[in-house]
Amino acid sequence: MLNQEFPVQKSDEEWKENLTPEEYEIIRNHKTEKPFSSELLSNKNDGKYHCVACGELLFDSGSKYDSGTGWPSFYEIATEGKIGTSVDTELLLPRTEVHCNNCGAHLGHLFNDGPAPTNQRYCINGTALSFKKDNQDQ
Repeated sequence: MLNQEFPVQKSDEEWKENLTPEEYEIIRNHKTEKPFSSELLSNKNDGKYHCVACGELLFDSGSKYDSGTGWPSFYEIATEGKIGTSVDTELLLPRTEVHCNNCGAHLGHLFNDGPAPTNQRYCINGTALSFKKDNQDQ
């Protein structure tokens, strides 16, 4: 877990009540969903991607692309400051973990092998996201 205060604070029991077991494992326990398992991977609709735990706007469909990795990937965030980073040392090489700056939800990882203009790849667990089409209420 991150040693940081976030605007949205809930007890562990509250998180368990508000998330599915899979969402809880990924978001709160920093797990990773199986590649190619998220319905959002193939989503090509115009819209916005939000944190499933708190509803914060994180990504826009205009920055989503097929990275071939098996997880929804984006080359930039929707609004600066909505995503935070930390160092993940769980594997042999350190990686940059990304989380929602509103509630601390683990989202995935950031890599520097994405397309122009940012050359970044936000490799995100689809389970950590909810999607709203542009014509739906935000």
